Amino acid sequence: MSATPPRGARRLWSSALGLLAAAVLAVGVNMLADRLLPRARVDLTEQHLYTLSDGTKQVLAGLKDPITLRLFYSRRLGAAIPVYGAYADRVREMLSEYASLSNGKVKLEVLDPEPFSELEDRAMALGLQGVPVDQSGEQVYFGLSGTNLVDDERSIGFFQPDRERFLEYDLTRLVYDLSNPTRPVIGVMTALPLNGDPRAMMLRQPALGQPAVAMTQLRQFFTVKDVALDAQVIEPEVQVLLLAHPQHLTEAAQYAIDQFVMRGGKLMVLVDPHSESQASKPGPGGQPPTDTASSLDRLLNAWGVEAPSDKVVLDLRGAWRVRANPGDRVQAVDYVAWYNLQGDSLNHDDVSLAQLDQITVASAGEVRKKDGAAVEFTPLLTSSAQSMLVDAARVRQEPNPVRLLADFRSGNTRHVLAARIRGELASAFPGGPPPAAEGQPRPDDFPAHRARSEGAANIVVVNDSDILEDRFWVRVQDFFGQQVATPFSGNGPFLANLADTLSGSDALISLRSRGESLRPFELVEDIRRNADAEYRQTERQLTQKLEETEKRLRELRQGTPAAPGAERNQNQAAVITPEQRAEIDRAREEIIATRRQLRAVQLELRRDIEGLETTLRVANIALVPALLTAFAIGLAVVRSRRRAAARA
Repeated sequence: MSATPPRGARRLWSSALGLLAAAVLAVGVNMLADRLLPRARVDLTEQHLYTLSDGTKQVLAGLKDPITLRLFYSRRLGAAIPVYGAYADRVREMLSEYASLSNGKVKLEVLDPEPFSELEDRAMALGLQGVPVDQSGEQVYFGLSGTNLVDDERSIGFFQPDRERFLEYDLTRLVYDLSNPTRPVIGVMTALPLNGDPRAMMLRQPALGQPAVAMTQLRQFFTVKDVALDAQVIEPEVQVLLLAHPQHLTEAAQYAIDQFVMRGGKLMVLVDPHSESQASKPGPGGQPPTDTASSLDRLLNAWGVEAPSDKVVLDLRGAWRVRANPGDRVQAVDYVAWYNLQGDSLNHDDVSLAQLDQITVASAGEVRKKDGAAVEFTPLLTSSAQSMLVDAARVRQEPNPVRLLADFRSGNTRHVLAARIRGELASAFPGGPPPAAEGQPRPDDFPAHRARSEGAANIVVVNDSDILEDRFWVRVQDFFGQQVATPFSGNGPFLANLADTLSGSDALISLRSRGESLRPFELVEDIRRNADAEYRQTERQLTQKLEETEKRLRELRQGTPAAPGAERNQNQAAVITPEQRAEIDRAREEIIATRRQLRAVQLELRRDIEGLETTLRVANIALVPALLTAFAIGLAVVRSRRRAAARA
């Protein structure tokens, strides 16, 4: 007779075989999924950090020629600064996703440039930025270089975690530029002397004859082409049209702009209720013009947008200090028509404003969406709540800063000064082109009329053309015959960023800021801010008490003055009574106690916050395993009871 193994041994063997079968099954499923579903992804992050936008997929699907991306990342950087190590993983994974979705058109290389190696020389030659992490002087790299078949190069010098929200835009822009290496063409249609005023040179005013710094910056990145104010057709090579301060445009010119947008052209409109630039320069008769307003109501209203030219937005927050009128008692006053926009007045979720801290406007108007309009309206620049609307006539004709400030009444309403408009638009000329003006026949290549836009139109509307004026954002000085521009506001970069976003494809324009992988403890930060505010209040009270006690101590140390009529030597010490000595001792003890209380308040603040942070960190890390363990134990208990009940 053969002995049968005990029941416990059979159970052990069956459990071991079950675990082995489960492991084999898991490995087999992974191998099968890797072969059959190589691109399958499940993004469980809250803001879908690792899921590429449709615009990026469109750019990758449209690649015709191969592109090589080389990520230069020094592992030493991640070891020294863990934040960069975590961000490098995010960049590497996103680039891998680009390569996997490009159908082999994007080739990714990850390189670790060691100090004094050929790879480091290569990184420097490609324009990547080396950064020292210690006193040894050895540099680390964290940048990207891309090349195409004709050896065009584009690069990101150094990835900064602060710009993580725009990582996808930066990468997609680089890929798009490599697949479209020609410089975009920007058309400029304006009544302002943005390219310089030759008459100023004749009047011996060379400063007024120089081109605007904003235009000089545009020419560094784009091909800028002037467009006449009476143009009947915007040439097809123009990708973005900058329409600055359009005054008294003919119907033919407005029709040309309308059809440019209908054909898919990108438009940047800068209208103005009062052009400070125009008002400060002499007109043809030698005097500044009285008509300083511009509008494009026919086109904008048809497209669902309003930019009134009869109202100016005043803002108390960020107002410039200017000299008052000679007859006023005050010497300087806040001019609420000129102000800086900062903080929440800038839409930092938009790529054009992501890295900018301040924009300056002057006599700006409001931009608003028409009721019932079916367009996407995204504010870019917004006034603060300390703002109000006034008639533009109050700033056009001899503005009085003192009176404007005295009559200022905040409406507690924020006003949009610049906005992006996106959507399918209908032509402002539904009946077709207007009749040709006498003596101006239409050109032979006059395009056919389009009643609606081709896909979604992209327009930026700014109700202030003075963002182009040098004096409102840059100081230009002569340095040994060369003009050196020192900006104090971001107007020029803002204009260049707008042109950059509009000059790309619709896929690029559709990209928006994403979330960040480095998620702080928001509850801890809120408690930290509240506790810090409470600590500052307590600290201020204790500091004030300390200063009063020290002042009393100084007075006590001076002692009692000499008796009347008695002479006192210069070096003779003051007489201090026993009562004053006791008061001095009490004051010293009070100072020591107050300082001890200050240190205790600060220590308690730090201890509470660190304790809460540790508790949340332990809960986030250990809570899920603890719940799973409790669930498994509970499940085992339930099964055990069921088996016991079955045996009974």
